[in-house]
Formats: sequence, C-alpha cells, structure tokens
Amino acid sequence: MDRAALLGLARLCALWAALLALFPCGAQGNWMWLGIASFGVPEKLGCANLPLNSRQKELCKRKPYLLPSIREGARLGIQECRSQFRHERWDCRVAAAPAAAGPLFGYELSSGTKETAFIYAVMAAGLVHAVTRSCSAGNMTECSCDTALQNGGSASEGWHWGGCSDDVQYGMWFSRKFLDVPIRNTTGKESRVLSAMNLHNSEAGRQAVAKLMSVDCRCHGVSGSCAVKTCWKTMSSFEKIGHFLKDKYEHSVQVSDKIKRKMRRRDKDQRKVPIRKEDLLYLHKSPNYCVEDKNIGIPGTQGRECNRTSEGAGGCNLLCCGRGYNTHVVRHVERCECKFIWCCYVRCRRCESMTDVHTCK
Repeated sequence: MDRAALLGLARLCALWAALLALFPCGAQGNWMWLGIASFGVPEKLGCANLPLNSRQKELCKRKPYLLPSIREGARLGIQECRSQFRHERWDCRVAAAPAAAGPLFGYELSSGTKETAFIYAVMAAGLVHAVTRSCSAGNMTECSCDTALQNGGSASEGWHWGGCSDDVQYGMWFSRKFLDVPIRNTTGKESRVLSAMNLHNSEAGRQAVAKLMSVDCRCHGVSGSCAVKTCWKTMSSFEKIGHFLKDKYEHSVQVSDKIKRKMRRRDKDQRKVPIRKEDLLYLHKSPNYCVEDKNIGIPGTQGRECNRTSEGAGGCNLLCCGRGYNTHVVRHVERCECKFIWCCYVRCRRCESMTDVHTCK
C-alpha cells in the first residue's frame, strides 16, 4: 500500500472513531457510507477498508466500479442539504461534531424529525442521480442509456425517441439495494415506526428524481427547419431536485407512533387523507435550533450572519430568534478599474469599500 493510501486509511480510522461516538447504533451501520465523501479516490482503499456496513461491503465487492458514483452521491446530497438550508436556523451542520466528521449529520439522522426526513430523501436522491449519470456516461458495463426509449415516437408530430435517455430505474434499484434496511431487521415499537418512515422518505427522494425527468429534443431538417426532432429523457439538475424536496420538507406530514397495516397521519381529522409517495414524513417535532444544546450537537444561531432587510428565513428577525443582532463594519480592498496598457501589462486602481455585517446576538 502506497503512502497516499496509508494516509487515507489513517484518516478513515479517525473518521470511523468520530462517527461511532457521534451516531446512535441504529444510524451507524447504514449511514457510515457518507464518510466516503471525504476521500478523493475511495477505490484505492478497497471495499474492506471503507466505512460501510457488511451488506454494503458485499455489494461494493460485487460492483467496485460504482465506488466513484457512491462518493459523488454522498457529495451531492451533503452539498444540496447545506445549500437548501444555508439561511435556516438548522443549516445542515453539526457544530459539535469532530473536525473529521464535519460534513456529516449527527442528532438529526435518528431523531425522526422533519430534518431527518429531508436527510434521508436527499441522500437517496443523490445516490440515484450520481449512479444514473455514470450509466449514461458509459462508465459501467451493466447499465447505459434507457434502451426502452430507443424506438417509437410520433411520426405525425414529427419526433422520435433517440439519443441517450437517462436510465433512472437502474439508479433507483441500486439506491434501494445500497441504503434500505428491511423493517423486519429492527426491534422495538418506535424503532419499527422510524424504520418504516425512513424507508418511505428515502423512496420519496428517489421518486423526486423520476418525477422531475424532462424531455430534451434536437432538431433535424434543411436549413434548421426542424422537420424531425430526436428526443430523449434526462434528469433535472440536482439543484432543482433539492428545491422540490425542500418544498416537501416545508409541507411534511407528521405520522402516528403506532403502525397497524400502514403508517397513518397523527392528526385524527386528517387520517382519511392518503399519504402520497412523494410526501416526507416525520414522527417528532423539531428541537429548538435557536439555542445551543451540546448534548445533541445543536450549535444555536448565535454568531450567525443574517440579512437585516430580509423578512425571510435568513433575515435577522427570524434567524436570531428575536434576540437582536450586532452590526460591525468590514473593510474590503480590491483591484478595480483595470486597464490594459500597450504593451503589455494591466494597470488597476486600489478600491476600498465598507460593508455592514450583521450577526445574531
């Protein structure tokens, strides 16, 4: 093993120890894989040395060529979570976590809250997106484009299927195989409810990728007349999928802590309203993210930068939870009014500006 691989293994050991301390037992086995996002080339370490549970390691050994996609899926999910919540009281970070585990989730992973729901959905969606992209790029032998759409179309409307349609079904299959733990493998009443809820939310994330598929077309004809169009299906950007899931988070459904034949809404007056596949579900109300709670790794919002003029989530009124904010002036120095001088250099002025920065008390 070369020096780079040994250094990577040492980092992995530190990460593993941090995660064991950070995550409860139910979340450790299934979500250790997120640590792969911190490695540049995980395939160099081999499946046995990566933070995977036994089932995931077996799948990894059978399909080692999927490791780059697994890493990319973790990176996509983490990045999009942070992007969607960057102005919220919960900003998809765990400040109390050790530095090695900085990009990962702690309390929210097993709390059964709306935040848990979003994490499960966005991570499952990220894995679908990354694997499907890799298939369409021709990086794997067992999947490629969606062959079901190679023929057909509408001659009367002047278009036919062609090109390379994203085979999202393979990505969804792998995401289920890699992430989902059957309910029968869990014990305890609440654990079974949480497990069923997490399975539902993971599937909601996958369904979001499929639901937001779009059709792209290219014109063919004399002088750009577009007499015939070749069309194919493609996934939306992951940013668009993230916005869709954030909207589902805002309208998530609280479920009962008792499972009969299926999960039910907690509100008895709403139980006749069916739970849809794309709904995000939660069991417990979110904790108070306004104030620091070191026991569960909530950093609070003190010191967070806010927007004084905004009435939205990132505005000082909401983000600072009514505590008020401090204002300090930041001096920026940059090059400006640059001009090209013949010959041959660029002359710039040195410009200064003063900006008010507001941070929560």
